[in-house]
Amino acid sequence: MKQPHFEDIQTVRFQHCDPAGIVFYPRYYEMLNLTVEHFFDRCVGYSFNRLQRDLQVTVPTVRMETDFFVPSVLEDELSFQLSLVRIGRSSLNLQIECHCAGTLRLRALITLVCIDVSAKTSTAWPESVRAAIQDLVDKN
Repeated sequence: MKQPHFEDIQTVRFQHCDPAGIVFYPRYYEMLNLTVEHFFDRCVGYSFNRLQRDLQVTVPTVRMETDFFVPSVLEDELSFQLSLVRIGRSSLNLQIECHCAGTLRLRALITLVCIDVSAKTSTAWPESVRAAIQDLVDKN
């Protein structure tokens, strides 16, 4: 895999685990979403709140394909590595790999779509957001 555009470290907590003591798979989706949220805030320069408040857009996930390889357990330090794959007119394809101690735990291919908050339909990325994302793609 090429160098990720963003890395987010998250610790597995008791709240993430099922009775078997491993991460319950829906909790991974919360961690993946948190990684995307942190990416927009820290790398793109727009928190989800700022996207909605200032630009009147939101970026829901419309597709997610996930492969799970190795279970994670309480207090594992997980490295979520986000890589940008493609930016379209209103979509963004990205890949997130989750690693722990050098072992690939999961890989997710995710599609986000930029949505106009009031119209509830897809819309082109605001130019400032597109420029920030494209700059990250060009640097890699």
